[in-house]
This record gives sequence, structure tokens and C-alpha cells, in this order.
Amino acid sequence: MSRRKGELTKAEIDRGWPFQVALPERLSCREHWQPQHEFCQALSLCSRGHSFYRDGEYWNVKCFADQEHAERFRARFGGELVDASLHPQWWRK
Repeated sequence: MSRRKGELTKAEIDRGWPFQVALPERLSCREHWQPQHEFCQALSLCSRGHSFYRDGEYWNVKCFADQEHAERFRARFGGELVDASLHPQWWRK
């Protein structure tokens, strides 16, 4: 799979925005998207994130440059903190 010129790779996202919060897709799409988008306007949210499949459910990962921003997001919307340095190698490709 190729990427577009100038598009951030997963590894670049992990380096630049290492504070990450994973939310089940059901809590990050549809009616949940707009409040999260508005909340993140003043935060260090990356324009791209990650996603993965676990326990029969898709998860979306919001990536932040500032740890306090990730913690504020998680306190408001829930989810799990994800350690970017522990992502498996296949995740970063």
C-alpha cells in the first residue's frame, strides 16, 4: 500500500504525537464525532490517527503532542491511553 506525497506515516505520527487515546469506534463516530472535534480545536491533536481491531471491535486512536491534552481528552470522552512506543512493528508500516 502506498501513501500520498507529504502524508504522515504511522511512525511519524507516533514520534510527533506520542500521547494517544484509543476509543471504541462506537464512541468516536457519528454523533460523537462533532463534540470531540470541537473539544480538540485548541488541543495538540494530530490531523491523522490510527485504528485497530481488538476483541471483536474497531478502535480509533486520537494522537496528541502534549500529554496533558491526551489526559484532558480521555477525562472528557473516556478511552484507554496507548503507549506509542509499544506499538507492534506491523502497526508502523
